[in-house]
Amino acid sequence: MREVGKSYAEIADWLGLSKNTVKSYCQRNNLHQIRKPSANCTYCKQCGQEMEIIAGRKVKKFCSDKCRMAWWVANKEQLNRKATYYFTCAFCGADFTAYGNQTRKFCNHACYIASRFGAVAKDDCSESNQIAHSAGVAL
Repeated sequence: MREVGKSYAEIADWLGLSKNTVKSYCQRNNLHQIRKPSANCTYCKQCGQEMEIIAGRKVKKFCSDKCRMAWWVANKEQLNRKATYYFTCAFCGADFTAYGNQTRKFCNHACYIASRFGAVAKDDCSESNQIAHSAGVAL
């Protein structure tokens, strides 16, 4: 982290250690000099690899898809999911959520098929549908 340009205090906060502990470790292991980022480079948020900034393009945050996915898996609380919609299934009446689709009518494919091709009763949901409904999951 020192190689990326992080201060002793930032590293200590991230690791949950005291600033002096981090400072001592860095000095013992010859990590006490901070590498200042140059004007035409940035560093990957996941691995710290240096990346060149290309003029006229958006500044990259990650060096690869592997790093991008690993970082988002580790930082799920930073996801900004604005497109979550809440519905009631038109066939079975169960409450469910859908991400990114505001016109959804059925909680899963089985309810859609039962409604489309004429099911006998609304209690005709399969056992997996009932488990999914109780967990609030859309199949």
